[in-house]
Amino acid sequence: MQQCPRCFVSVNPVSAKEAMARMSLPMGLGGYSAIIDARSEGEFALDHLPGAVNWPSLNNEQRIDIGTLYKQVGSFEAKKKGAALVAANIARHIDQHVIELPKEWQPLVYCWRGGKRSGSLALILGQIGFKVAIVEGGYKAFRSELVTAIPPLAENLQWRVICGPTGSGKTRLLHCLKAQGAQILDLEGLANHRSSVLGFIPGEPQPSQKNFETLIWDALRKMDPTQPVYVESESRKVGNLAVPESLIVAVRSGQCYRLELSEDERVKLLLEDYDFFVKDPALFSKRLDALVAIRGKQVIDTWQTQIQNQQIDIVVRELLTLHYDPTYFASMKRNFEQIDSAKVLHADNRSHDCLATLAQSMLAQ
Repeated sequence: MQQCPRCFVSVNPVSAKEAMARMSLPMGLGGYSAIIDARSEGEFALDHLPGAVNWPSLNNEQRIDIGTLYKQVGSFEAKKKGAALVAANIARHIDQHVIELPKEWQPLVYCWRGGKRSGSLALILGQIGFKVAIVEGGYKAFRSELVTAIPPLAENLQWRVICGPTGSGKTRLLHCLKAQGAQILDLEGLANHRSSVLGFIPGEPQPSQKNFETLIWDALRKMDPTQPVYVESESRKVGNLAVPESLIVAVRSGQCYRLELSEDERVKLLLEDYDFFVKDPALFSKRLDALVAIRGKQVIDTWQTQIQNQQIDIVVRELLTLHYDPTYFASMKRNFEQIDSAKVLHADNRSHDCLATLAQSMLAQ
């Protein structure tokens, strides 16, 4: 039976690997005009392809309702109800987002497994006349491909590791390097955390583990392997998130720099960077409870009393000398292969100008 030419639909299935390769290409060279995630907003929030927009075929509530109907009544009734909801949602997306688009618009569409949710949206867009690509296997296939892709990306890069104790200005130096055109991987920025027990940022929740890894992959794939990549000397975890083991191994074999800053300047830097603790002493005091098991209740009680007496600078100094510094230096010695031959970077102060000058000298070497 021959297909009517007028029924032709321009929907092209692509593998997750091919989709990932084409995501960074411009439109004229095989890229996509848009990446559309047809999953619910909850699924999208946990993780999604970089740059994707969310056009749910079923929203959170509808997805639960259809799942319940499927279990309690049966698949046929669930599919009928689901079809009505999907059709209405797709109609709304087209009305809101598609009406003004030119025929040359070429989206990439995916859902959880590349099934009905993305298939329904792709079918309608294809029938309109757009050239649509749909990810075979959906997000699940993308996720599997991403996990496989991270190790070779990490191994092929030239890592330059900025070491230094807490408060020495590693993050500030990293941003100065970026401002001067260097490639950086800001793991703390991607994780929304400053990588210590006190490193959470109020009002900025951490991404999911999967989303963190997607952000890392997205950063690594854009790196030029012929140029060095600068990164801080992180531990295996940034807050509640685990750095991929392959990345940890690659970074820890890289060339090291040791950033030095006086203790007084480090205290001042931390008071600036953690100003939310200065403004909210009660929050600072509460966060110190996490250190009771390590430092003992007597020490923490003393620090909390000093915070109540507005002696925050004293607490910060003792946190550095008694808690962070011993742990940090032991970790550096144990984990970073080239730490003994690290190039010393001495910062006279914590100012942007001073660290920008250091960054310039690093890039000139």
